[in-house]
Amino acid sequence: MKSLIKISFLSLLMAAFFTSCDKVGSLPTYAGGTASVLTASSTTIAPVMADSDKIALTLTWTNPAYAADSSTSKYIVEVDSSGRSFSKEVTRTVSGALTTSFKAKELNSILLNYGLAYNTAYNMDFRITSSYANNNDLLKSNTVVVKYTTYVVPPKVTPPTTKALFLVGAATSGGWGNPVPTPAQQFTKIDSVTYQGTFYLNGGQQYLMLPLNGDWTHKYSVADNSLPGLSAGGSFGYDLSSNFPGPAATGTYKIVADFQHGTFTVTKVALYALMYVPGDYQGWAPATAPTMGSPKSDGSYDGYINMPAGGTYQFKMNTTPDWNNSWGDGGGGTLSTSGGNMQVAGAGYYHLVANTTAKTWSATATSWSMIGSFAASGWSNDVDMVYSSTNNNWTGTITTAAGDQFKFRANHDWGTNLGDAGASGSGIGSLSYGGNNIGDATTNIAVPAGTHKVTLFLNNSGYYSYMIQ
Repeated sequence: MKSLIKISFLSLLMAAFFTSCDKVGSLPTYAGGTASVLTASSTTIAPVMADSDKIALTLTWTNPAYAADSSTSKYIVEVDSSGRSFSKEVTRTVSGALTTSFKAKELNSILLNYGLAYNTAYNMDFRITSSYANNNDLLKSNTVVVKYTTYVVPPKVTPPTTKALFLVGAATSGGWGNPVPTPAQQFTKIDSVTYQGTFYLNGGQQYLMLPLNGDWTHKYSVADNSLPGLSAGGSFGYDLSSNFPGPAATGTYKIVADFQHGTFTVTKVALYALMYVPGDYQGWAPATAPTMGSPKSDGSYDGYINMPAGGTYQFKMNTTPDWNNSWGDGGGGTLSTSGGNMQVAGAGYYHLVANTTAKTWSATATSWSMIGSFAASGWSNDVDMVYSSTNNNWTGTITTAAGDQFKFRANHDWGTNLGDAGASGSGIGSLSYGGNNIGDATTNIAVPAGTHKVTLFLNNSGYYSYMIQ
């Protein structure tokens, strides 16, 4: 019985083998299609805002006549601004049908999303790529050119009716003081819906945008400043509930406010290395100590620290907000990682300078004044400024005529003077040692005629600015 089963099984295998070798007919082949011919309902379109939801363009094309049910044919509608060979195309997929239509707002958005201007005529390229449903036998149609004139779309966020925009907050050089220092904290108007500026920002702090300097009635802000990544940009609006979160690191940043799309971007320009100055005047707490700044992060630090009366006037300099990287006095104006406490003679507003490469440091007590052409004797007499420990700034009053110029200087001496930083500065309105006269034609900042309160901000880490009111 066992051998009989084996023989029967072998017979079945042989039968299957010979059956599988029987020749069958050739697989069917299908003829290729023919590229569609594309036509447009119009070649010139100039809609207005009221036409946004109306059909502005209808495309039709001939059947490529594939050897399959035409209802399964696939068509890719390709759109791009002319002259780019569809390298930045926008596409739409159509199945079976031989036509598709675009509303005015769809064509408008395509062009505006390329960054093109409003109220301007642009040529748009259209073509069809047809295929079987599985993408076989791709065929491209002719290209049809349509001239389309863009229209203005209302911005998502209403731009300032003042046509001006200002930055305020703890992240800025002027803090939460309002009015803010201008032009250091004023945006430049690029167009009706775009403002931008380069600003010094203190790391880890917050800010707002104001449409009117000196007025808290309205502000531009964000809905929720706890959103991850928002310090680099995102959505903003009018009178929302949260301040903008500033970048984590101190430095200069380019901020662009796009009211058309309701978005802002924050781009790093340069980071400042910081040196913390803890001492008995503030409880020897590095994390909350005032800082000096190194705008080039090259080991050269500069800053101003107020030492109030009382205590021993001792301090150290740390390159991190802790005691892990501390510098002390090595004697003779040198820095040493094993040095003792640094010390100044008494209370005062000190200019601190340190260089971790050359291993040197100095501290000079300063008082500040203004000098310029506004004085009756010209550039011969200083107008003293007064320091406010509450606001951590210097103020003074001058009376100017049209065309007057001036500078700030320490201790009535030209050895330490601050003028407009110009092209070499960290944004419009910043100051630099030995800079241009404020009001000089090269600075593009005119000093208005009249009596003015002038404020000098030296409390930021290596970044200095001023305000004329």
